[in-house]
Amino acid sequence: MEELTETIIIYSFFGILFFSILFIYLRKQKRNSKIVEEKIKIAKADGLYEPVSLHPVVNVNSCIQSGACITACPEKDILGILNGKATAINTSHCIGHGACFHACPTQAITLCIGTEKRGVDLPHVDQMFETNVPGIYIAGEIGGMGLIKNAVVQGKQAVENLSKKIDKKIEADYDLIIIGAGPAGIAASLTAKKLELSALTLEQDSLGGTVFTFPRKKIVMTSPMDIPLYGKVKLFETSKSELLDLWVDVLGKNQIKIKENSKVESITYQDFRFKIETSTKEYFTARKVLLAIGRRGTPRKLNIPGEMTAKVAYRLLEPELIENKKIVVVGGGDSAIETALLLTEQNQVTLSYRGETFGRIKPGNNVKIKEAMTLNQIDVRFNTSLKSIEEDHVKITDLLSNEVTELENELVYIFAGGELPTQFLEKAGIQITRKFGEALLKH
Repeated sequence: MEELTETIIIYSFFGILFFSILFIYLRKQKRNSKIVEEKIKIAKADGLYEPVSLHPVVNVNSCIQSGACITACPEKDILGILNGKATAINTSHCIGHGACFHACPTQAITLCIGTEKRGVDLPHVDQMFETNVPGIYIAGEIGGMGLIKNAVVQGKQAVENLSKKIDKKIEADYDLIIIGAGPAGIAASLTAKKLELSALTLEQDSLGGTVFTFPRKKIVMTSPMDIPLYGKVKLFETSKSELLDLWVDVLGKNQIKIKENSKVESITYQDFRFKIETSTKEYFTARKVLLAIGRRGTPRKLNIPGEMTAKVAYRLLEPELIENKKIVVVGGGDSAIETALLLTEQNQVTLSYRGETFGRIKPGNNVKIKEAMTLNQIDVRFNTSLKSIEEDHVKITDLLSNEVTELENELVYIFAGGELPTQFLEKAGIQITRKFGEALLKH
């Protein structure tokens, strides 16, 4: 009888302990789910919930709540646990390095482009990376592949494929012209060198393409990759600057020069070869063309005096390095407002916008800019436009009174929209298809 009583007490103790642990676990899970729900609510209000490019999609039937995807992602609040399953939060912040995809133990994550509601325009390419225009190939971000590692692979494979179709009998300046010096373009340039092709790489901005525009300390690589003419490199928690330094080193050792600040305006086909025209009216011919450009498009210019000076920029790269400057930001969209708000922390900022009020901006940005205006942290000038940019000042026109005002100035940031790359592709004859939630990388 005593043994039975003792057994009952022991089982009761462990039973109470088990249910106590279960109660604490479920309570913690419920609390964490509420936190994630609130984050999703904020993300939707700020316009960050809907993805703009490559992003993770979780199969809740396969998810076991290991949390490996959340731990592996170096970005903040891209994914979270909601009601026992992983879910997306701020997918518009995802840059597609694929850490979550590789970390998931049950293969529950797929990397997709577009959503059921928001389509993404992508060019048609076959399994050899060739478009509907014979001789023009596409690799990397413009084809939907935002992953740096996979863009590198695509750039390499595309050149290997097109090299088999090059007809040396056709007269041209180059075997291959590569447009874009991002991950895919750099890999393509190295592969062309390896295959002894005569090649020219044109980049409208700077080496690195879209990667160059990321913040300096942003993590851009989380897994090893194989770089042509260099070999396998182990890259874990690699920042933008580290990756750019690596590319500069590899290109330098192989005596490959990228022709920067060379925007391609048109690609035409004549006499069995492609003719490339740049914005500076340079002309080149090639037997094959590889497009390795980004999806962000080309910044639209204001076409005013002084716009081509060194003090003018169309994107903010290193805000922490800019201080004690008199700055003018032009534009009324999210990019202009976010840039202005970042710069107000250490600088004197004037925001010039043609409209009477801010229109389609994220609710969170609307609240922040109004607060900054109330606190006199920023000088916002509605119904104005930049008339000219001088060495030490700018001239701003009031569109209602036509009065021109001079402002002391050291830097100008212009956010007037951009020319979408789809227009450039269609001009070259490349077919574009709108994709809705299509998987680009899955197990």
